Amino acid sequence: MDSVYPSTPIDTPLSDDSSRVQAAINDPRNLLPVEAVEKLLNRSRASIYRYSNTDPVILNPPFDAKRLNAEIRNNKEEPLLFHPNEVARFAREVLGIKQIAINIQEPPDTATQVLLKEILTELRNIRELLQSRS
Repeated sequence: MDSVYPSTPIDTPLSDDSSRVQAAINDPRNLLPVEAVEKLLNRSRASIYRYSNTDPVILNPPFDAKRLNAEIRNNKEEPLLFHPNEVARFAREVLGIKQIAINIQEPPDTATQVLLKEILTELRNIRELLQSRS
């Protein structure tokens, strides 16, 4: 999957239960847009929309095991986003794809995150200094 995020991908085979992988999968920032699902399943954009469990009247239709279920949206204008586990389930159970690996890439740090990391490092240095003096 090509991504705008230039970070190191985390290969997440479906059978891997490591805590790092689970944390990455459960992170809401790692939801997959239609374009990513399109590339993962090697299907057209139109096919992904046909597979999707959407309804013109109901904003968030109930789970349908035969459809690709999107994450809950707050309004109709929000894009469809899919959890990696849901895409893998759909690929296995509905499309019959035997094995699918989903690469999750962490987004780059924002300026705020960089600043917070620097503050944390400085606080740790201060703590070490205070502990060494006492």
